Amino acid sequence: MALGITEDLSLHGIHVPLVTPFTHTGEVAAEALEALAHEVLDAGATGIVALGTTAEAATLDEAERDLVTDVCARVCAERGAPLTVGAGASGTRAAEASLARLARWPQARAALVTVPSFVRPSAAGVLAHFARLAEVSPVPLIVYHIPYRTGQPLDATALRALGSLAGVAGVKYAGGGIGQDTVALLGDRPAGFEVLAGDDAYLSPLLALGAAGGILASAHLATARFAELAAAWRAGDVARARPLGHALARMSAAAFAEPNPAVVKGVLHAQGRIPAPGVRLPLLPASEGAVAATLERLAEL
Repeated sequence: MALGITEDLSLHGIHVPLVTPFTHTGEVAAEALEALAHEVLDAGATGIVALGTTAEAATLDEAERDLVTDVCARVCAERGAPLTVGAGASGTRAAEASLARLARWPQARAALVTVPSFVRPSAAGVLAHFARLAEVSPVPLIVYHIPYRTGQPLDATALRALGSLAGVAGVKYAGGGIGQDTVALLGDRPAGFEVLAGDDAYLSPLLALGAAGGILASAHLATARFAELAAAWRAGDVARARPLGHALARMSAAAFAEPNPAVVKGVLHAQGRIPAPGVRLPLLPASEGAVAATLERLAEL
């Protein structure tokens, strides 16, 4: 890596992958985005993530992606908080170019890079892909393992191999459940390689198994409680962590009842925190029922 070293990057705690708020006419609402970034950090988030799936990054043009990154970088510089930026592509050369652009933002501390989707290389191909990216990236990499989106499942052995690469700091683990590979990975991680929960509803059990924290869309809605849960498991306070984890899982399930981030945006709008609930096609706005159900779960917290 030309810049940044993994030793300076702490992945513990809750990192919020910020939505991209839009105005009523569909433009990026930069002021609302800046306010959201401050709000989640005020509430106890360790850091923020720009241009994740929750940001609808695939629907933003290059100027909009740069605007979102500019806003998040400015907030993180003011707050001394770590910024992770979504980057990468299914092709290695395109992914290299995406990562190279991050040198424009010295506030970026890590890049969240999805396992190549649709192409479905072998596990050895995935390893070669990330080995090349780690060589050229200006910041450490967080591998985004989400096989139900990428079509590329990786077992614990493959993830440990990725975690052993210099320049790979961790994995956002969104395997769709907890199985033997999850237990095996958390039971034998390479030194300096952290596991971050990526499936919101499974945060508590993953923390109990030794995950460092999480990158969680539903943490927009109850940031302080998610931070409390991470702190409780880290302190070994099972009596506090277990019931809170169950309650947060119920809220997260409601927030993901429809394609993310539609419900999260609907709730944020209902709370007056963003100017409009809109998402961009091919996503559709959340139903009133899904928003109401999530608000009910939030009230129970």
